[in-house]
Amino acid sequence: MTTHTIFALATPPGRGAIAILRLSGPGTDAALTALGAGGLKARLASLRTLTHAGAVIDQALVLRFPGPNSYTGEDCAELHLHGGRAVVEAASQALITLGLRPAEPGEFTRRAFENGRMDLAQAEAVADLIDAETTAQAGQALGQLDGALSQTYAGFRRDLLKALALVEAEIDFPDEDVPDNLARTAGPVLDGLASDLRAALAHADRGRRVREGYRIVLIGETNAGKSSLFNALVEREAAIVTPIAGTTRDVLDAELVIGGYAVTLSDTAGLRDSEDPVEAEGVRRARARAAEADLRLWVRGPGDPDGVAADFARSDDLVVLTKADLGAASVSAEHVLTVSTASGQGLGALHDWIAARLARDLSGADFPAVTRERHRRRLTEALSAVEAGRAALDRAPEMAGDDLRRAAEALARVTGAIGVEDVLGEVFSTFCIGK
Repeated sequence: MTTHTIFALATPPGRGAIAILRLSGPGTDAALTALGAGGLKARLASLRTLTHAGAVIDQALVLRFPGPNSYTGEDCAELHLHGGRAVVEAASQALITLGLRPAEPGEFTRRAFENGRMDLAQAEAVADLIDAETTAQAGQALGQLDGALSQTYAGFRRDLLKALALVEAEIDFPDEDVPDNLARTAGPVLDGLASDLRAALAHADRGRRVREGYRIVLIGETNAGKSSLFNALVEREAAIVTPIAGTTRDVLDAELVIGGYAVTLSDTAGLRDSEDPVEAEGVRRARARAAEADLRLWVRGPGDPDGVAADFARSDDLVVLTKADLGAASVSAEHVLTVSTASGQGLGALHDWIAARLARDLSGADFPAVTRERHRRRLTEALSAVEAGRAALDRAPEMAGDDLRRAAEALARVTGAIGVEDVLGEVFSTFCIGK
């Protein structure tokens, strides 16, 4: 089936100094020739006057990337135009007239995957790198794009195939000169693999937290100073602050960067019993958000009781004693800091404490084996199948073989080695047009 030649704007839409149109497909060279930019040397920027139907479109830098040594593996080109909307519109209309069609979201990277230029995990990394807003997010995406995640899963799969080969050798060649109980020698290999898979799943949240953001929730009594602390941390008047108890009725989120990591900070309603249905719903939402938090800051003012945290606190929560300028407070907890949003006392220490917690929770020597929920699901499937195969090994090696093949398929689906049609839409629907 003939592949359509596609094009898309690869720079943000709107007025700008430069706009880049990308082309990919078998009709790329013909389109360049029709626009007056034929005969270009590969990967060498050339200045050309682009024309169509007798009218000048623009004077542009044009680059040509012959396949298969291009981003998509097909013949590709880039038109570096002046960034006015009229120029971009004229070039786009000319390409459509020449038979090209606008690309779908992620279609360039999907073609790169389908043409073997990258695997599925690397394709996901392209989207993550485009969306990266912190150095940690960019570093994780670059590592995945460089193949770190793919190599991790390839290592898991090599161990699995080694064990599967031992199992199937005994099943398929019972009359040949193979050692007795050969299948059972796969046991130690599977034990080691299961241990590695469990360790990867135990650290699954690390990749998710880096990619999506670390969730910090402020929680405590009414009028404890949560909203004032929220405003101080985000460095703007994001939350309404009044002396009236119960001012905050809903969860208020703000995105910020601390220590190079993305953080979602949430202000919540004060915890107390209330007959007001709106405030009661706010308290319910506060508890629900706090239960999902990666870190909770228990905000307490002078004289706040201990009872509110008795059935809800976790050992790794940080207690923040506020309003230090109004009087000292005391509390029995493992992690305690004292601040004053009025004077600024302790805010620097709080920021540093949070940065240290982020580094502790999110940094690691090994590349995370899970950066998306899709990876976690496949890793869980693989571990379940490996454990089932290990249990069946002594009873019925042929049944163990079925389980191990199922585990191998689950791992291969992460990189797209097999069975990818059911996940392609999920992966590439999140891409921007032009990538």
